[in-house]
Amino acid sequence: MRERSLPASPNWYCSRCSDVNNNGLLGVGAKNVVYLIDVSASSCRVVGELVGHRDLVSGFSFCQHAGQNHVCVSASTDGSVRFWDSEKKTLIREHTAHPTPVSAVHWSPVDKNLVVSGDEKGVVLIHWFHTGDTASFFPEPRSIFCLTCSPHTWSSVAVGYKDGMIVLIDVSKKGEVMHRLRGHDNEIHSLAWSPLAGEDSLCSKTEDGEATNGESTGEENGCYLASGSKDQTVKIWSTAKGKGVMTLKLPYLKRRGSAVDPGVKERIWLNVHWPNGRPTQLVSTCFSGELVMWDLTKAGKQRWSLFGASSEGQNHNRIVFNTSSVVLQDGRELLISTSMDREIKCWDLSSLSCCWTLPTLGGVIHALTFSPVGSGCLALGVADNMIRVWSTLSTQNQYDIRSFWQGIKSKVTALAWHPMKEGSLSFGTDDGKVGIYDVFSNKPPQISSSYHKKTVYTLAWGPPVPPLSFGAAGKQSFSLYSCAGEGVILQHDPSKLSGEASDIDKLIKDTNNIKHKLSPHTDLSWKPDGKVVAIGNEDGCIDMYQAPSLKLLCSIQQHHKIINTLRWHHEHGPSPKLHGLLASGSSNAIVFVHDLCAIMENPPDSPVVVTEPFRRLCGHTAKITSMAWSPHHSGRLVTASYDGTAQVWDVLEETALSNYRGHAGYLLCVDWSPVDPDVIWTGGKDFTVQEWKVSQQEFTKPPKGKKMTMLQEKKKAGSKQKTKNRPASGSGGAAAPKMNGEAITGREKLGMDLDMSDDDGDEVRSSNSLESPAATEMQRKSSSAAKTKEKPDLHLQKKKKPRSMLPLSTSMDHRPKEELLQDCVTLAAVTHGSAPPAGCVPGQGDHIHLGLFADRQALYCMFAAEEEAHMEAGHYDSVVYLRLWSGDLEGALQLATERGELNDHLLSIAPMAGFNVWSQTVEAFVKQLCLQEQYLKAASHLLSLNKLYEAVDLLRSHKLYREAIALVKARLPADEPVLKELYTSWAAVLEKDGHLSAAAKCYLAAGSSFDAAKVVSRKNDVSSLRTAAGLARISGEDTLAQSLALRCAKDLAAAQDWVGAQEVLSSQDGLLVHRLHLCVAELLSVTLEASEVVLPSSRVSTHQWMSPSRQLINILDRVREIWEEEFAVSQKSEGHCSIAALLQELKSIESPAPTSSALLRQVLLYSSVHLTRAVLSWLLGDDGELIKELWQAVAWPRDSGHFCVSAELCRLLFCDGDVSVCSRKHPKKLHHSEDEAKAAASSLQAFLCYHRLYESWWRGLAGGQEVQNGLHLSAADSGPKDEVPNPGLTNQTVEPSTERLDELDFDASLLLSEHHAACQAAQKAVREIQERLAAMVLQHSRAQGGQLQSGEKEDDDPSQSSSSGGNSFENINKRSEDQDTLLSLSSKMSKYQEELANLPGTMKMYPHPDVVECCLVLLHLSRSSPSVSDSLQQEAKDLLRKYGTSPSVLKASRQFLT
Repeated sequence: MRERSLPASPNWYCSRCSDVNNNGLLGVGAKNVVYLIDVSASSCRVVGELVGHRDLVSGFSFCQHAGQNHVCVSASTDGSVRFWDSEKKTLIREHTAHPTPVSAVHWSPVDKNLVVSGDEKGVVLIHWFHTGDTASFFPEPRSIFCLTCSPHTWSSVAVGYKDGMIVLIDVSKKGEVMHRLRGHDNEIHSLAWSPLAGEDSLCSKTEDGEATNGESTGEENGCYLASGSKDQTVKIWSTAKGKGVMTLKLPYLKRRGSAVDPGVKERIWLNVHWPNGRPTQLVSTCFSGELVMWDLTKAGKQRWSLFGASSEGQNHNRIVFNTSSVVLQDGRELLISTSMDREIKCWDLSSLSCCWTLPTLGGVIHALTFSPVGSGCLALGVADNMIRVWSTLSTQNQYDIRSFWQGIKSKVTALAWHPMKEGSLSFGTDDGKVGIYDVFSNKPPQISSSYHKKTVYTLAWGPPVPPLSFGAAGKQSFSLYSCAGEGVILQHDPSKLSGEASDIDKLIKDTNNIKHKLSPHTDLSWKPDGKVVAIGNEDGCIDMYQAPSLKLLCSIQQHHKIINTLRWHHEHGPSPKLHGLLASGSSNAIVFVHDLCAIMENPPDSPVVVTEPFRRLCGHTAKITSMAWSPHHSGRLVTASYDGTAQVWDVLEETALSNYRGHAGYLLCVDWSPVDPDVIWTGGKDFTVQEWKVSQQEFTKPPKGKKMTMLQEKKKAGSKQKTKNRPASGSGGAAAPKMNGEAITGREKLGMDLDMSDDDGDEVRSSNSLESPAATEMQRKSSSAAKTKEKPDLHLQKKKKPRSMLPLSTSMDHRPKEELLQDCVTLAAVTHGSAPPAGCVPGQGDHIHLGLFADRQALYCMFAAEEEAHMEAGHYDSVVYLRLWSGDLEGALQLATERGELNDHLLSIAPMAGFNVWSQTVEAFVKQLCLQEQYLKAASHLLSLNKLYEAVDLLRSHKLYREAIALVKARLPADEPVLKELYTSWAAVLEKDGHLSAAAKCYLAAGSSFDAAKVVSRKNDVSSLRTAAGLARISGEDTLAQSLALRCAKDLAAAQDWVGAQEVLSSQDGLLVHRLHLCVAELLSVTLEASEVVLPSSRVSTHQWMSPSRQLINILDRVREIWEEEFAVSQKSEGHCSIAALLQELKSIESPAPTSSALLRQVLLYSSVHLTRAVLSWLLGDDGELIKELWQAVAWPRDSGHFCVSAELCRLLFCDGDVSVCSRKHPKKLHHSEDEAKAAASSLQAFLCYHRLYESWWRGLAGGQEVQNGLHLSAADSGPKDEVPNPGLTNQTVEPSTERLDELDFDASLLLSEHHAACQAAQKAVREIQERLAAMVLQHSRAQGGQLQSGEKEDDDPSQSSSSGGNSFENINKRSEDQDTLLSLSSKMSKYQEELANLPGTMKMYPHPDVVECCLVLLHLSRSSPSVSDSLQQEAKDLLRKYGTSPSVLKASRQFLT
């Protein structure tokens, strides 16, 4: 019956959906059909199908036992397992024991009667073929992905699960689990047993290195099992040990083969296959479609070999799902693979090369046409978004097919070859696209810029008509015409597809002077000579127009339904009379042929109406979809129909010659072979293209419509019975198209009613019958049924009957017949009699049902009884409706209120009961809504009662502040107090939740600007503080604004953003003194960095007046200059800018005491405060305050440990080394009358001399570098502070410089003050005694607490822990061997404190440098400087002897005092 055919694509993502038997017969599951392919010859051939499953085939397996290898089993997602005879193509038995979709099935290689299947819920079933019995097990509550039976032990089955678990079960022991193999962490795609029993073949290569124990390799020693998983690894397992012995990681291979659609996302699918006779070789799939042969005895890259490496293009180019192997009788060992690229490949296992490739189709075949120029070149338009071009006459490869997908991206629904240009193929798509491919090049197609709104159904090449025909001389002689579902025919210029296509309707209307709207067009066909064109319409009319003006010649009004196809007879036949034959097919299943020669030879002046056909071809039972005239015969036509058959006709004789029934669905396209007069090609809904011979068909006529319908109804009834309580995807083999990723939709213009004929032949279909045309039409119209298989058939589910409102009276109608007849007599007596029968009260008791037929009083009685019954049953909603019907609206509302079942409907009819009832109902409904947490709806109903404040309180109590505020602002005055309360409450909640900006807006709206600014400032970052300050200033909160601006400026100054800090302060009034302070701080910071005393910092911004070019020698002069220029502050300033006012304001700023933990930038800020006060005091003429503030400015960095910064600041303040002169630009000698001022000046001068002393001593050391305390000046302040409490003392002997100094440039006698030496000695003695007392207290507390261990060494003398000592008394200088008592130490402490109290307060307030230290430095300096006089040296030595009593000082002074 059939020659060659292209089957549907194998189903994707199934563990075992293909298998091959020993005779070389391959079974492949595609959609809901199993295709049988003979692979034993040099090229493959499809030999049949197994049709019967109602859903996707998910598993397939052959019986591999001799004498039974023609029997096979298939499983489906419809839950069924079917046994087939592949020779007879018939069903043997069906099992439907699985409650859910079956995911895997396998026929045991050991027992010829055992079949094992598993489903998605984890149920494993064993089927006994010879008896038909089944048994189920449930080893694991997991979803099964694959399973395989052992080839060595009949009872062993390996099951792979979705979560990566592998379980070995024993089916002879009710599914007992023998091993659980854990190692994969994702889906198990495939399992394969080793063909060799035992575990000796790989023992030397296992992962754990364990050798066998020398026992015999029988079945009890197990067998190796291979598994492939989504985790991209292949594992080899020992089933004897229940553990993994080898892991193979997939190699990354560069993608090979032709390009594929990049829009399809790939995933890994790892299939493994262990060929028979190859125990050390394993086949696995890889990334992107490669196949790999693993040698399990080797390691490294030598372990695997790639299939198809001998030449390019042999491999699959998408992932491979299934592999199976067979050894043919001639000794060839073949491997069959199926892939996502929709190709089935055959491989030679000996050479790893590809033997042949069978392309498959992944969608409905919408178009099929032979090239009129290229002999035997067949183009296929498929719903899988690709075009195939098949060289059907190729002798080397019977399936020489090329695929084209670029630029398509939708179902290909129409094709047309150029009549003269070879290789030029036009195509139309489901989304309205029209394009032209050059099939002999690799270029992408040309796409027309004019798109149809709906599916393109027909393409045709014809002569150009206006406007393209204007000036067409010498131009291209063909235009491309496209007809689509919206009923429009467009003319495209093939040489300029980017131009706009023209609608021929305009030309038709203009030429024929038509004013009305034309009927939508559905098809067109140009006569081969290009003189006329036939256009079919939606109303069944066929119009013939004369080119090029498209003058209407005639209108054929024969069909009454949509025209699906039109074909002109070819013109190369011997009879010219046949050249005018036009065949037409529509949705009424009858083919009409009209002879239009007379009209074309003598065109009429006005259109002619044709109502009688030349020939009428009857026989099809469903719509006509396609037709083709035989190019080899005269008057021979083939038609394709929705009845699933193709019919060959002798048109002149009106006889049926041959009927082809090889498809399993309706047909959509047909064409006659251009080289063989006996061969026809067809394609249709079953995803297949089939080649068949007319002379070899069994039937001559289509199947009879009535009997076919009966068969389909019977089949459908069987499907309903078997799929009861189970979702189904359709009837009669209709499968969800999920299998190849394509949706199945038919042609829109074919979606009309079917005209079923009852008076045709008696032939009926064979066992693989088609589905009902009506059913397929219904499926085509329902997009949901065509897109998913999970949605259940609504017709198969019984609708739930609604509950009766009158159950008691209804139940009375189900009594015996005699009682029902008596009711009629009773009712007649009640209706027509003067008095009812005795004991009969309609609507009560046994006559309750008669209340419906008697008067209203009886009806009310019946209602009362029905209400009581509903109340007992808890059906209160029915009671409510009964009361509504009876007019008791208030009672209905009361019941609904009590039950909490009020609704919008009841509330809408409540006003009918009066205002009071309605208002009470609304209030009750509000309470009900609050219980249901529908607060907004409840507030809206309160508004209907004009209870606005209650609605606001309701919203506020449930934290719906936003809605409450909106309601108040919309309905109440702006000064309503409740609005401010709402804003304040909402702000508090927002502030608590951290939504500070929103809270600030609430405070602003409530008129609380102060609170708004405070809330914004809570984040305490610069932007928030700046905003808060601006907010407070705008709102009139000046004090708060200044405070916030000052905080922001300090943060900016700390971040070295001096410009930003000044901008913030300048935006507020009354902050001039702080601007002056920051100016001094910036100047001090920049100057110290320029002096390299402070490491450069990453300044954000600085002012131009801080540039080094404007630096002056004295920092105070520079400050005065900047103040006058930038801030207009001078001695002449008045008002709030006067010097006295600014100084008074600045003195109000508290300055903390210096600490050693302060950061340098904080130290400089505090020092700059005193420096600012000093300049203001200078401008005010107060010399005493000036010198005291200068002393504080210098003391801050010194007391904080930043000695180098203090020294550099002294140099900047007193350039001449004289503290009485602080300015060169404004020379003035400072005079001090107060004791504090004198003491401060003396202290400052002493520290100046102290710094000069060190400079003189270390000058010339370290190659002439300036050094402070043994450190280079640039590095002396590299840390946060200088850890130099006594800069002149070190633990090592200090060698003096060899450079000779002629004289000192300062008065060194200031450093040798005996009064300060005595004060410092007393202070050191007090500190020493305090340390000794603290040690004694600590020792005592430890002894009291039992913490002093017997072996712990105690301090001999707590006083020795102090490094400094020395006082004016010899009994303190000498350490007594006896330990001092607490009393003696206390008395000494009192004595020294009394001495300190007698000293002047200014001496302690303004101290001098360490006198002992200065004595040592002077004596060292005397060795290199003759300027140190003998008297000065002697004075230093005397002070050392008297006050230098500490061990370190004694050691350092030994060389001078001996």
